[in-house]
Amino acid sequence: MKGNTPQNNPVGWHDRGYLPHFDGGRIAQFITFRLHDALPQRLLNRWRIEIEDNRDESDSELRDRIDEWLDRGAGACHLRNRSIARLVQGALLRFDGERYGFSAWVIMPNHVHLLLTPHEHSLSDIVHSIKSYSAQEANKLLQRRGSFWFEDYFDRYIRDLDHFEKVINYIEDNPVKAGLCNIASDWEFSSAGFRSKKKTA
Repeated sequence: MKGNTPQNNPVGWHDRGYLPHFDGGRIAQFITFRLHDALPQRLLNRWRIEIEDNRDESDSELRDRIDEWLDRGAGACHLRNRSIARLVQGALLRFDGERYGFSAWVIMPNHVHLLLTPHEHSLSDIVHSIKSYSAQEANKLLQRRGSFWFEDYFDRYIRDLDHFEKVINYIEDNPVKAGLCNIASDWEFSSAGFRSKKKTA
């Protein structure tokens, strides 16, 4: 029966060996995943040691430090390649409205931000599917082997409407904040750019 499938039983808090995750079923989630070489592990370990005193503050501060580092464009930045960014955007949109519903997304040079609501699949299955397919296809295009994405991802469930709207603004303004464009709708590989393109089509 459909109601007894694993996809329909949210597992709540869990981890995959790296970071804690919250899978709450049909709850909007803010997700970030990055390229394998976008953030050196030794730097991440150092930050964790520096800010581990207060758990609530340390989680927020760690994310802030990671976001600031990623926006500098560290690593090979394979997502600057328009063919790779287009491939990843296609992978994101492939099951929009079926396995999940998108509210916002942006593909930056070395990381991706998403705001989505799972439908009949778990959050971890959704993210794994997107990353697995896009990694295989991107490696083919780049004629390379090895890890494309960093294995884990960040997720944060949306608390209320105010949080929801702030996350959309954060995601869509990320290219502007990083100095990649002047207005959000100019960034082709994002929900803001996607909407703008549909209006002019």
